[in-house]
Order: sequence, then structure tokens, then C-alpha cells
Amino acid sequence: MSKQTLDRILQSQGFGTRKRCRQLIAHGEVTIAGETVMDYRVSFETTGLSFKLFDEAWACREHVYIALNKPANFECSRKASHHPGVLSLLPEQFTWRDVQPVGRLDHDTTGLLLMSDDGPFIHAQSSPKRHVPKVYIAATHDPVTPELIEHLLSGVQLHDEPAPLAAVSCRALDRHHLEIVLEQGKYHQVKRMLAAAGNHCSALQRSAIGLLTLESLGLKEGEWCYLEEDQRNLLVPGTSG
Repeated sequence: MSKQTLDRILQSQGFGTRKRCRQLIAHGEVTIAGETVMDYRVSFETTGLSFKLFDEAWACREHVYIALNKPANFECSRKASHHPGVLSLLPEQFTWRDVQPVGRLDHDTTGLLLMSDDGPFIHAQSSPKRHVPKVYIAATHDPVTPELIEHLLSGVQLHDEPAPLAAVSCRALDRHHLEIVLEQGKYHQVKRMLAAAGNHCSALQRSAIGLLTLESLGLKEGEWCYLEEDQRNLLVPGTSG
């Protein structure tokens, strides 16, 4: 990041067009270091910069990395069709910043969803070559049996897949819940694997990506937080430290 005029800073942070940002500044809505700044031409070093807009504190960020505890009945799409989009759960300026979901969860699947406006980060996290394990908690219609676990671990054949897909690990949590860890990220994979193994998935939650767990973030359904660098490192295989 670098030194920029205040209107450019606000625009980069998703607070609207340059014209709108200049209006906000002229109306005295922006405070930096306790001082109201009303001249959009004043420049500031963006690294480490914090400001208040409408009395709400913000830190200047070159990119945003977000973890959301996705509720059911929200679509992972910028152009939602049948249900509200997950972006509606975030402040409006993230839409201006072109924040996008990293991969997708089905509308009825809950749990950990990453979002960002950093294209290379999104691409890297979505790449199947990374082999990032994703942990899911599945509720099943029929009881979880040792045979079901073994079937999922040894691999099941899905329609249109050239080879069987196997779980990295799988264990029963109780009579109707299991934890399954996958690396492939195929379309509806958990649900399709359970169906192919002779059961039915009645509810699904993603509880972890890599070593980043939903529990450690402490997010209730619908809540979000920024991911700092140490948390993002938990997403990268081999950097658990």
C-alpha cells in the first residue's frame, strides 16, 4: 500500500464512487486520529491507517480476508436466484470491493465459508492441486454403521467421476452424525458419497478448512470476522508451525 488522497482511500475500501467519497468527506463524516478531515485532497500513508466513518472505526486494508459462519438458505453467489446471497450478511462496502466467496457451499449447507477480494488468494484456495482438507459434520437419515464408514474410506463411485472418491478420514460422532474429511471438493460431494454408500445426508456443516476451525473463530451463524495472517497460514498445508 502507499500514500493516497483520502477520496481514493475511501473508494479503495469500498465506500462508493470517488464522487460519493468526496461528498462524505465534505460533509465531515471522516475522522482520522481524532480530527475531522474535510479536504479530500489530503494524502495519508495507507499502511496501518485507521479512520472513522459515521463514527464507526475501520482499518485500511489492501485486501480483505473474511471467515463467515454461513447459515442455511443463503446462496454462495454474487447473483443469487432462489435465496439471499451470502454477501447480504456482510457490510455493503464489501460488495463495492468485489468480495467473493471462495468456493461454494450448497444453500442448505452451513458452516465455515471464506470470502475475499484477493484474486490470487481465491484462486489458490480453490485449486484442487493444493489438497487442503475440509472437515464436514453430516447428519444422516439412517444410522451410521462401521460398514458405512469403511465404504466412505475405501471409496465410492460417483456418476460422471472416472474413479472412486474416498474420504481422507471418517468417524462416527453418534448414531446419526459423522465427521468426514475430504480434499477433492467435488460438486455435492458429501451428499453424493453418502447416497452412493447407501445412506442419505439430512444436514451438513463445514467445520474446518485446513487447520482453521469454526470453533476457534467463535462465530455464531451469520457472523463474520477478518482473517489475519496467522489464521490464513492455517489454511496452507504444511504451515501449522
